[in-house]
Amino acid sequence: MFGVAAALVAAAAFSQTFEVVGDAIPKALPAEPGDAARGRSIVVSRDQGGCTLCHEVPGEKIFGNVAPTLAGVGAKLSAGQLRLRIADSTRVTPDTPMPSYYRTEGLRQVASPYQGKSILSAQQVEDVVAFLVTLKGAK
Repeated sequence: MFGVAAALVAAAAFSQTFEVVGDAIPKALPAEPGDAARGRSIVVSRDQGGCTLCHEVPGEKIFGNVAPTLAGVGAKLSAGQLRLRIADSTRVTPDTPMPSYYRTEGLRQVASPYQGKSILSAQQVEDVVAFLVTLKGAK
């Protein structure tokens, strides 16, 4: 998507192995725990996550209103549920406009320089999850 294209170029092909259980990926993708501060940076960056293009993010003044607010998402969804929605949102909502930030297989309309590359690395996914679980309250 928009500013996310730069992140695609920088992202290397990562191991895409993860186990989905129900509506979640219960196990963290990398060995290193996620860092909430790095995750917030990714979420609000238009060149990395680009989440504010569609979602309202607490503390941000400029955001989209196409998708639900992220306020309170940490109280509604578990880390595993958030991880699946970031890694491969189409497993939860097949027709979602949200990109699959970690999946690389079976995608359509991907320009050749980006094929086989994830938008976010496994560590970046975990960082975003670490941030999102901190969002427990409403705006």
